[in-house]
Amino acid sequence: MTGARFEVGRRSRQLHGIIQAGLAWITLGCGTPALSQGIDAQTPPRVDVALVIAVDVSRSMDDEEFRVQRDGYVEAIRHSDFVKATTSGGYGRIALTYVEWSGQFYQKIVVPWRVIDGAKAAESFSEALEAEPTVTGHGTSVSLAIAFGSELLATSGYEAARRVIDISGDGTNNYGPPVTNARDAAVAAGIVINGLPILLRPSPIVPDIVGYYSDCVIGGAGAFVLPVRNASEFAAAIRRKLILEVAGRPSTTIIPAAAKEPSDCLIGERTRGRFTDQYYPGLDN
Repeated sequence: MTGARFEVGRRSRQLHGIIQAGLAWITLGCGTPALSQGIDAQTPPRVDVALVIAVDVSRSMDDEEFRVQRDGYVEAIRHSDFVKATTSGGYGRIALTYVEWSGQFYQKIVVPWRVIDGAKAAESFSEALEAEPTVTGHGTSVSLAIAFGSELLATSGYEAARRVIDISGDGTNNYGPPVTNARDAAVAAGIVINGLPILLRPSPIVPDIVGYYSDCVIGGAGAFVLPVRNASEFAAAIRRKLILEVAGRPSTTIIPAAAKEPSDCLIGERTRGRFTDQYYPGLDN
């Protein structure tokens, strides 16, 4: 992704610089660049879906939320229903990567791009994810999580029939550019963004986090929000969401009705007083 796609002048160039700087230092294992592992640039593998799972690890998430979120993805990816979905497309495989994010300068590739083409590959991905420690970060930048995911899709090396970013979290954007800028840029590039808002500890500041995700975060053809309201339903909800994303046929029953009033897509910035930073020149609380 280039800065021009954001169409926000100077701010977009700053955002692009942040992303590129982050990608430069992200490595896994013995210093191997995460984005290039297993990819032959001359013969891009074709997959049905390239999917970025982008998971919130900001400090607004408590220990229980961290645990059920990570465990939910581990269980969902190795589940036979998900494996069946990944192999049911025209190419019989998808590309998958798992990212954790928080504030302006924390987007980490936990498991780099891998092809999931059966139970063995899915189990290997789950084991790699399960083995990684969770590190929390300060702040919540949904916008930079989307931008980072978009960059990963643009540089994955895979030729995908569909490209999807799966955002999960429990809060609103309060660092970086406005979330709608990042969303609109991703959608313009042909990317679908789906949301999994976590409501285990409802926010007193933003009581309608589902409406916020629906109005401000998700976008693209068939985009949907699937909220999780208690820990017991988390694993099943994640599995259902991943299957729908891979199949590309979201159920209308999980797409929330429009909020009675449009959500304030800058509520996080207003609460944190972020209008003084470089992304909001001339704005105040």
